[in-house]
Order: sequence, then C-alpha cells, then structure tokens
Amino acid sequence: MRPFRRLAVAGVALCLGPTLAPPVARAATPAAALSQPALSQAALPDAASDKYGTDWSVGVVESTMKRYTPQTLGSWGYTRGLYLYGQYLVYKRTGDKRYLDYIKAWVDRFVDANGHISNGFNNLDSMRSGTLLPILYKETGDPRYKAAAEQIRRRLDTYPRTSDGGFWHATPSRDSQLWSDGVYMVLPFLASYGAAFGDSEYANDEVTKQLVIYANHLQVGNGLLLHAYDEKRVQPWADKVTGRSPEHWCRAIGWYGMATIDVLEIIPKTHPRRQQLITILRDLVRAFGRYQDPKTGRWFQVVDKGNVPENWTETSCSSMYTFTIARAVQRGYVSPLYALNAAYGYHGVLQKVSNGPDGLTNVDDICIGTNVGDLAFYFARPRATNDLHGLGAFLIMNEQLRYGWRQ
Repeated sequence: MRPFRRLAVAGVALCLGPTLAPPVARAATPAAALSQPALSQAALPDAASDKYGTDWSVGVVESTMKRYTPQTLGSWGYTRGLYLYGQYLVYKRTGDKRYLDYIKAWVDRFVDANGHISNGFNNLDSMRSGTLLPILYKETGDPRYKAAAEQIRRRLDTYPRTSDGGFWHATPSRDSQLWSDGVYMVLPFLASYGAAFGDSEYANDEVTKQLVIYANHLQVGNGLLLHAYDEKRVQPWADKVTGRSPEHWCRAIGWYGMATIDVLEIIPKTHPRRQQLITILRDLVRAFGRYQDPKTGRWFQVVDKGNVPENWTETSCSSMYTFTIARAVQRGYVSPLYALNAAYGYHGVLQKVSNGPDGLTNVDDICIGTNVGDLAFYFARPRATNDLHGLGAFLIMNEQLRYGWRQ
C-alpha cells in the first residue's frame, strides 16, 4: 500500500476509535472528502514515498539549531515563540534534552533574575512567547518563569478592548482592531497560565469569550474568517458598514483554528461556551475541506480564490489547517472522514520539505509576516524558505500527523 494511502486509511481507522461515529461528528459530513475525487483517488506519486520514512521534525530542529544559536535566533517575538513551542513538542517525544536546553537558553535572554521581562506588552504578538513560560516552570520549577508569566497575565487586566470586549491587536498602532491572528498570540498562553497557576476561572472565561467575539466579527457564511475587523471603520481596508477587511488570508485563519484547538484542549468539557467553540470549529473545518486544492492537497494564500492565476499554495497555513483538521477529527469534533483531508494536506506539505546539499532540512514557500491588505497585496507577498512561521507550524503539524494520532 502506498504511503499516502496507508496514512489516510490509518488516520480514518484511528480516528473512528471504538465508537465508529462520535455524535458531534455526524452533523459535519465533509463535502470535500465525499465530492472531490482527488481526495479519495488522489494522485499519489511514488516519488514521495521516502518522505514518510524520515523524521522531519528532528530534521527541522537539528537544522535550525545549526543555523542559529539561542543568542542569534532573534528577539522576543511571536515567530520565535511559535517555533520554540514546536521544538518543545519534539523534545517531549524524543527526550533529547538539548532541545529543551536551547529553548531555556533563548528565554533566559529576556527573563531577568527577578522574573521580569523588559517589554510593555502593548500588542498581542508580544505575548505569544509567553506560552513557553508555564512550560519552563513545569520543566525546571524556577519561580522566575512563573513571575514572568504573571507579568503578561496582569497586563491583560488593563489591556484595551473593543466595546464588546475583544482585545485590540495592538495599542496604539492597531486601535480598535481585531485580527484573526491575534487569538493565537495570547489565548493559548492565557489558558495554559490559568491551568498551571490556579487562575482557570478567569482564564477559561476570557479565552472562550475572546474566541466567540472574534468569530462574531470575522467568521462569515462560508465558514472562513476574514483577516481583520476595525470597530471604528476608519482603516483603508475596512468596509464602511461591517468594518471587515475584504479577503480570507490563509495564515490569519490558521492562527484562529490552532488557537481554538489549543483552548479546547484545556477548558473543561462542562464549560458553557465549549459547544459554541466546537460549532465555530466545525464550520471552519468544513470550509477547509471545501477550499483544499485538489491538485496539491495544500491551501491557497487567499483561501477562496484558488482559481486566480496569481494565487499560490502557502506552506505555513497548509500545516496549520492540516493540524487543525487532524486534531478535530481525533477529538471527535468533526466527521472521521475529514482524516482524508488531513492526510492529503500532510502529503501536500511534505512536498515542500527537503534536505539541501549541505544536509540541512528546508521548508519552502512560506509567506513572510503580513499586514492587512487587498488581493494584490496578498498575492505579491514574498515567499521564504525556513521562515519561522512555517517551521513552527510544520513542527506542530508533523508531531500530530506522524505521532499524535495515538494520544
């Protein structure tokens, strides 16, 4: 059996589990898995078969550690926090302490002896790396990490919000704006902080409320989210009636999907907003199935415009969508048939991963950091190799697709 077909069949079987069809899954039949021949009779090139026998997570981590030391990886910022969280997942699987030591050495550049970080935390992006703080506290017991995490948590007490309570993307530069990206920058940190440090009552209420507020403003009838919303309707990209930006930029939606998955992992099954989040996620996964490229298994830079010649499939969002679908299937939030979409997405992403002549692993076609814009702006964004947006998303996806089904 070819590797892709074997992975797809195994994925469906593992996700079915002992009950064959979880109740929440029956209401979310994947249109793509049922109607696109590409997903059930996909082109399965034999040339890709060797990709399934390689531990690409280890390849990415080892290569990144060769390219950068903890001192040269970069400043405190969300892309480093994303990537290092992915590296931590690889550490948890492999037990290679060098991976954890590297993460700790990077964080220790910013957390001083008193557990303080010199940062005003005036934008949500600056909070993403905070996710590493409860992790390091758990791994080391060092109280500095708890103190630093509390610094971010307390900033939220005074952080500016829209009139209905949504965290601004930044202050003052993104006054009154919600970006789909923002939820991943802060909510997984806040949920994990609450679980680790006895603040779950506030944290669980806040993270679920934020996801609902953002979805109310940004998720539209096709299930996808638009990139941003401006409550004041003054930004050049904002619709004067709805306040929404015009396009479905792929990675912004990926951030939202992963944030929802992470929050659902932490909040209790009895939480009053849990089913609402599952409904939002189910609509999102259905949209992922609808707009998946049948030729490559990946997703487009502007998700719903795959027929436009200037559009292109982007690797970081394809990794995010594949992860989100796979975990949603695994947890029974959506139909097990969506495992086909996840497996085909995984197949597609692996075509963008290779080893170079220097022996280091490369991940290609990653959109660099991106503002809110129009269609031409998104199409023209530079594509990078080994951008940390893509490396972090790839690690999270690969740990789920290769090793996470059994959890």
